[in-house]
Amino acid sequence: MVVIGAGLGGLATAMRLAGAGREVVVVEAQDVPGGCCGTASLGPYRLDTGPSVLTMPGVLADTFAAAGAEMDDWLPLRRLDPFYRLTYHDGSSLDVIPGEEAMTEQVRALCGPEEAVRYRRLRRLLGELFQAEWDAFIDRDMTRLRTLARPYALARLAALGGFRTLDGLVRRHLTDERLIRAHTFQALYVGLAPRRALGIYAVIAHMDTVGGVYFPAEGGMHAIPRAMAAAAEKAGARFRYGVRATRVEAGGSGVTGVLLDTGERIAAEHVVVACDRAAAHRGLLPAAAGDWRLRRPRFSPSCLVAHFGLDRRRPGNAHHTLHFGHEWAATFDALAAGRPQSDPSLLVTCPESDTAAAPEGHATLSVLEPTANLTGGRTADPAGGDAERRWERLTPRLVERLLGRLDALGYGDLSQAPRLVLDPPAWRRRGHSAGTPFALDHRFTQTAWFRPAGAARRIPGLHFAGMYTAPGVGVPPVLISGRLAAERILETTP
Repeated sequence: MVVIGAGLGGLATAMRLAGAGREVVVVEAQDVPGGCCGTASLGPYRLDTGPSVLTMPGVLADTFAAAGAEMDDWLPLRRLDPFYRLTYHDGSSLDVIPGEEAMTEQVRALCGPEEAVRYRRLRRLLGELFQAEWDAFIDRDMTRLRTLARPYALARLAALGGFRTLDGLVRRHLTDERLIRAHTFQALYVGLAPRRALGIYAVIAHMDTVGGVYFPAEGGMHAIPRAMAAAAEKAGARFRYGVRATRVEAGGSGVTGVLLDTGERIAAEHVVVACDRAAAHRGLLPAAAGDWRLRRPRFSPSCLVAHFGLDRRRPGNAHHTLHFGHEWAATFDALAAGRPQSDPSLLVTCPESDTAAAPEGHATLSVLEPTANLTGGRTADPAGGDAERRWERLTPRLVERLLGRLDALGYGDLSQAPRLVLDPPAWRRRGHSAGTPFALDHRFTQTAWFRPAGAARRIPGLHFAGMYTAPGVGVPPVLISGRLAAERILETTP
């Protein structure tokens, strides 16, 4: 069995297959595991270039257990407190903290006692939505017709408001705009404006604001794939780093092997493609692997990320601070139209506990600004040319604006600090179609059964894991996609 890609989805697949006693080879083009959950160096600073938010650690622990490992032995985690610090343009702020009573007090102090009562009701609703969705939708292969949700599950979600818009669902319960934003900004995780995302995605707010946000005790977010790869190897998986898969071969009976850029061929009856799905259809996969769901893909917005090396530590900062801009609805309109936002919200990450990421007395700081992808609002992913040249002019202006905004927010003048900037062309150079690390968005026509399938219908033995298939984008969904791929293989092999 061959897994192509050592991102979190591929690693989750390999851990489960190796833990079940199967022979697994993982082929990874980079020299280290991680995929989207990557790492980079900036002089003496070590940076996490992928996701910064980790929720639902139980999904990760279950993945380690499938490989015969205890997660705490390989990857100790700590829960952040606060999960987020939210700051608003009027100067107010809200810390999202553990515990219903403590969090309700935070809301009461900011928004008043009546809104605190409404918040408590919404919090209960989010828990009910999560319970209704987890088994019926998130934790199962919704790209197979025989596993579609039962009518009673759909009826339950409808009764809870899951098929309203996310914005409409939250506004039925809350009135304070600051609190509404705290429970709808998560729509960006699925690539949509809150007024276009389905209410079912309110469960992301439950994962974030109720379940909590976690961080590795050592090594930053890149410690996650490193630990997963080590556990997979101990369970028997073999890794080929710095080697690129160039072609998946198939015959009349299904998958037969994988060709590598070294000229080697690995024979295999099962192959899991856990890399960029859209790119894989441009040469890696046989023509018969085509999926009708990818004929007109709609990609998520991208992001401009600036990583800084600081010559001082910043005690008192929250690990994650979300600075909301003054604008709201108009910023999402800009993304949908393929334009950068005029007044973006910023996610600032200060991983103070990751002391090994910087020299003593120094620190790192990362800032994420949502922005347009390279399609300009179209479905096609342009090959380059005009889009690349446009961003050559645009990126310096956006970085200059970002530096001014950070200075005004109290982070000081960072113009001379060492920095690494990742814009949409940089994301594409790193292998992400349309210049976005967030794959396809989660509009209704790219959700559940309408998302690209986890297995190729016309090529037995060809499977998929990662963001492009169900459940979708985010660390827990990607880990689940790896489990689903492994289960499909184990169903058909003794």
